[in-house]
Amino acid sequence: MRIIRASGPAIDAGLLEEAWNNPESFVFVPAHMSMDDAPLFRHRGYLPKELSKDHFALLTSGSTGKPKVVIGCRARSEDLTRVLHEIQDSAPVAETICALPLTYSYAFVNQWLWAKVQGRRFRPSPGLSSPAQFRQDLIAADNAMLCLVGSQVSLMESQLADCSFPGVIRLHFAGGRFPQHKLESLNRMFPEAVIFNNFGCAEALPRLTVRKAGASNDAQNVGSPLPGVELKSVEGALFFRSPFGAVATVGADGFHLFDASEWIPTGDIGHPAADGESWQLAGRTNEVFNRYGEKISLFTIGGTVEDFWPGQSAVFKTVDTHGEEAGAIALAPKPSKQQMRALLSEFRKKHNRAQWPLYIVGMDKLPELANGKPDLVSIASIGDEHVLWRQHI
Repeated sequence: MRIIRASGPAIDAGLLEEAWNNPESFVFVPAHMSMDDAPLFRHRGYLPKELSKDHFALLTSGSTGKPKVVIGCRARSEDLTRVLHEIQDSAPVAETICALPLTYSYAFVNQWLWAKVQGRRFRPSPGLSSPAQFRQDLIAADNAMLCLVGSQVSLMESQLADCSFPGVIRLHFAGGRFPQHKLESLNRMFPEAVIFNNFGCAEALPRLTVRKAGASNDAQNVGSPLPGVELKSVEGALFFRSPFGAVATVGADGFHLFDASEWIPTGDIGHPAADGESWQLAGRTNEVFNRYGEKISLFTIGGTVEDFWPGQSAVFKTVDTHGEEAGAIALAPKPSKQQMRALLSEFRKKHNRAQWPLYIVGMDKLPELANGKPDLVSIASIGDEHVLWRQHI
């Protein structure tokens, strides 16, 4: 299996074009990744011969720090882009502006591969790593699609809120909580854009559901499954079957080939919505736990923070001095004492004591993964010097 190391969207697009047109399977990995840490290369002897052609592989670690490789079939992923083209009403879209790394399956499929299959322009952008250039790219947008993650919206408000970008007509969010509370701001910045909430996981490569922003006022509503996709909830855990998803994964426990009838865990807690068609999320499986007999959802806690805090925020799991799991909060930029008191007042109004954060840290800017999501592993290791408030129980 050929190895392609990412350099940046402009170069990567050309490398991917050549690799996709070559029958040999390839793996596309971030530039900084160590081959020694990649499970695919420790276990590649287990890969069946039929995966040596017409397949591709992407590395994912999310915010867990545990690498996993997902292997997809090129024909299935091309079919997914055709379904997305219809569901997202993308016929008027002439180009896609890519401000995310192409090693992220969301950008890889929804932007680069979609553009290839549909014959649209693919325009790379440095995104929020270079706000001035990103601003110019958005000003020059011509019936464009833009894909972002929800955690980037606060930075966009601080860097780009004084601008309007009517050339963006489709705006997609994935990879975390949908910024429902930011729709007014987004509609100002992108007055002509239809905004979508997209949900999926690495094993889905990457999409399972979609909804237009206006179809629900609930950020936890992720919409209805794509045609051909099935979802089910087993004791709260969400599973899927999809004709477009990964055919295999390789992780620390070795190689796993999916059977067509197999229900695959998304890693989320979810259930059908009251309308019987859409689905509701309660958060990642490892983000829902019991604290002193009380069920805690970091996803719900994060909603309280995001509704209140105008800057960056992240909620992550930690443990107290008694070994009990708890949630903690990181904020950027560093809040004032008055802002801290106001946030704690929100928690007193909306949550019982067990659901309060164990502590709150503040910093100038949250560390991020390459795909724009908060780097929860790094945030959780931040020293006591950044702690602004701590529970004493």
